[in-house]
This record gives sequence, structure tokens and C-alpha cells, in this order.
Amino acid sequence: MGKRVLVVDDEKLIVKGIRFSLEQDEMKVDVAYDGEEALEKAKSQTYDIILLDLMLPKINGLEVCQQIREFSQVPIIMLTAKGEDMDKIMGLEYGADDYITKPFNILEVKARMKAILRRVSGKEKTRDEILEAGKLKLNRHDKRVYINETEINLTTKEYDLLELLVLNQNRVYGREELLRLVWGADYPGDVRTVDVHVRRLREKIEENPSDPGFVHTKWGTGYFFKN
Repeated sequence: MGKRVLVVDDEKLIVKGIRFSLEQDEMKVDVAYDGEEALEKAKSQTYDIILLDLMLPKINGLEVCQQIREFSQVPIIMLTAKGEDMDKIMGLEYGADDYITKPFNILEVKARMKAILRRVSGKEKTRDEILEAGKLKLNRHDKRVYINETEINLTTKEYDLLELLVLNQNRVYGREELLRLVWGADYPGDVRTVDVHVRRLREKIEENPSDPGFVHTKWGTGYFFKN
């Protein structure tokens, strides 16, 4: 694939195993063992995807994820030894695109990575048109979103969710349907993932998130886009 990956974990044996496996797929792998080192590398290098552990020395994974989102929309998969739903939801709220709970199978990690990379690269290769809805504009070629010509930083999943809704205005999508279409049929999360992303999306694109003008709720059913 020739992709450049940053693997961040303070457990060196885990890093060694992930690095070896990814390099077998001809990926270029950089590593970091704490949050500060991860931020330095994320700022100085361009990565196609980042694997980021939740529990890190110096700066924890959630804070690293949040800080990376201030300057980059690179896909981030959180790695966590905790199984509680709140940790997973918190990772998504801080801007992560996906999460995997330890202990994990490296084949699952690679499958998740490739699915995200496929969605990102596939859309960029085939789409170059502009979508406009009032003051909202989506550039489908480089997956950028603008409000009144001011760029809004969205995560990969937030963008995919918004694009789907804008392309199908007034169509109501159920939460399970959105989970399948945006995250994939094999995604292990539940519909709360959709709710988290809709809330974050509204916070970024709506003047008043509690009274949205773009992404609306059909109570008891799901969500739809209406300008």
C-alpha cells in the first residue's frame, strides 16, 4: 500500500508486533512511546493514519487526539485496554475515527486500517464536484467543508456522515442504517456512535446546535439534512 503510519503505544512489545506486521504490507511505520513524542511526530510528518493508545505517559491519548485535530484530519484509530463504553465514546468525541479494544488481533487492526484508507482514497480519486447548501459548501475532492467560505475541521467520519446526508437531502436515515453506511457492516460499535458524531457535527456547522438548521432529528426514527 505504501502508506505512512504512526504507531503510538508505551508497550514496546505491542509496538514491535504492529510495526513488523504493517511493514509486511509495505507500509512505512514510525513509532512513538509517549504523548509528547507522538505530537512532535504528527506535527513534523504527514501520515496516512495513526494508531493511538489511550493510556500514554506525559500526555494521554485523548489529549493527543484532541490536539492533533487542531491541525490535522488524519484518520486516527484509538487503541484501548479498557472495555467500558464511555472510554470508546470519549475517544470518538475527541475526534477519533475508530477504536479497537485490547487485546486485539493484528488482522483486525489491519482490516480496520485498510477500510478507512480505502474510503478516504476512493472518494478522493473519483469525486471532484462541489456540493452547496446555503452557506454550507463541501469540496468532495479533498473532503473539506466550509461555512461562509471559512473552513470547518471535520474528522473523516464526520465528513462522511455529512456528505451522505447532504447528497440525500430530506431523506430520513435510521441510526442503524447510518452506522452501516458510514462505518461499515462489520463495525462493532452501536448506534450511540452515530449520536456522538451527529452531536459533534452540529457543534461544528450549526449556529445553534440545539436548534439545528442543517442536520435535523426525526424523533423515533433518525436524522436527515434539510437546508
